[in-house]
Amino acid sequence: MGAGASRRLSRQDGQSTVEWIGLCLVVSALLVGVLTAVGGGLPGGVFARAIATRLLCAAGLSSICGDSGDLVAAYGPELAGEVERNAPRIVYEAGMAALPVDFRSCRNDSCAAGPELGPVWTSATGEPVAAFVHAVDCRTKLARAESAAHGYDCTGQRAGNLYLQFWLYYPHSSSLSSVRPVLRDLPVEDPLHGDDWEGVQVRVTPDGVESRATSHHGYSYDADPTSWPSDIGLTHRSAWGRSTGKLFVSGGSHAGHVHEHRRLSIRRVAHAGGDLGVDAYRLASGGHPRAKLPRRLTVPPPRARWTPVSRLRLIPIETLGDRALATHFAIEPPWEKPVYSDPEDQGT
Repeated sequence: MGAGASRRLSRQDGQSTVEWIGLCLVVSALLVGVLTAVGGGLPGGVFARAIATRLLCAAGLSSICGDSGDLVAAYGPELAGEVERNAPRIVYEAGMAALPVDFRSCRNDSCAAGPELGPVWTSATGEPVAAFVHAVDCRTKLARAESAAHGYDCTGQRAGNLYLQFWLYYPHSSSLSSVRPVLRDLPVEDPLHGDDWEGVQVRVTPDGVESRATSHHGYSYDADPTSWPSDIGLTHRSAWGRSTGKLFVSGGSHAGHVHEHRRLSIRRVAHAGGDLGVDAYRLASGGHPRAKLPRRLTVPPPRARWTPVSRLRLIPIETLGDRALATHFAIEPPWEKPVYSDPEDQGT
């Protein structure tokens, strides 16, 4: 090919690139204009935003096309920022190998297992640790109108709040397998089943941020025996409490809680006991106590295995296609649960 022909092709390629960018800008502008004219409350609003964002990303004209691109496309920059700020650090029970994954690429335990110690964000087969996100925005009148158009409940106490749901998928649940024969005769769900959906929900209010974790049939804040009636569905409770930014996951059942009390430290107690003994001897000898007792006899709960927030893959449920939403699971997926549309619902 001659030099002249090469220059002509180069000019044509450059012209095609300019035309492609121009087309993306025009289409994106039209979509934004339509949304502005008719309001963001229409059910197609989220899809129009997604299309506009992806067109700009394809043309290299947007700065929000990195890891947060899907969140921004689904929710817009401000709401996407709230999702990222309130995503949980996942702390796993000691000895637990299972990891929450994307069901579209992993549906068995072998691809959802990972290291049992330290920070972990991928399984042994390379599956990223993932959380499926759902947002219900009830903060403003416009947001409530858009949420209502999608079938979400923003009435009553919900008005003024932002609800964020982080759902974790596990290919298998094996909770309480030792007492399965007893539970089989009770009106409760079989604890041994394929597919498992658990997670944490966040409520952003004008007064602060609260959270609660899903736990079998109900919700839990602390891990204590008072949650058992709710866990098996005998009672219901809201279980909201001050957010900790964490989700503690139990092995087998994957049931969660968001707060753990500090634990008594044997080492600190022994140290304090020894110091008190020295002080008592000095007092008996006419001396002055010198020992300094530890300010606390407790320590934070151990953290042997966890997923950092920064390495958690966040997938908006709102962007899932029809094929993914039609996936058959052994239990109800998040988008078929009452709490998906009513963020204050007390059942899971």
